[in-house]
Amino acid sequence: MQLRLLLLIELLWWVITGVVIFAVLWPIWNAGIEWPFQAWNIVFIISLITFARHIFLLQYSLLFKQQLLKLALIITMVLLAFICIAQMNAFMVYIEEHTWDSLTGALPLPKKIALESYMWNEMLFFSVGTLISIPLLAIRLFMSVWKQYNKKSDKLWANGKQW
Repeated sequence: MQLRLLLLIELLWWVITGVVIFAVLWPIWNAGIEWPFQAWNIVFIISLITFARHIFLLQYSLLFKQQLLKLALIITMVLLAFICIAQMNAFMVYIEEHTWDSLTGALPLPKKIALESYMWNEMLFFSVGTLISIPLLAIRLFMSVWKQYNKKSDKLWANGKQW
C-alpha cells in the first residue's frame, strides 16, 4: 500500500481512539469525579484499541514491514504485561481500601451506584482486554516476522543461493 494511504488509515484510527476515550470517560467527567486512575484508564483504552487493531489489521499498518520494530515490540510486551497487571491491581486495591465513597460520595444514591458500577466495569473491561491482547499481539507479530523471513529465504533458495 502507498505510504500516504497508510498514514491516513493510521490517522483515522487515532481519531476513532480519541472519540472512544471521550465517550467512555464522559460519564465520569460529567459527574465531576476526580478519577485517580484516569491516566491509566486512557492508557488501557488506547492499548486495547491499538493492539486489537494490529492483531487483526497488521497488513494495513505502518508496522507491517518493520521487522526490527516488531521484534522490539515482542520483547517489550513481557514488560508491558507486568506493568498493566500492576496497575490493574493498584486500581482494585485502591477501591478495596478506600471504597467508592471518596470518589462518588457526593452523588445521589441511584446515580452513585450506577456510576460506581460503570467505572468498575469499564476499567476492568479495558484493562483485562489489554492483558488478553498483549500475548495475542506478540504472537501475531512473531508470526508476521516469521512469514516475512521465510518468504525472503524461499526467494533466496529459489535463485540457487543459500543464506
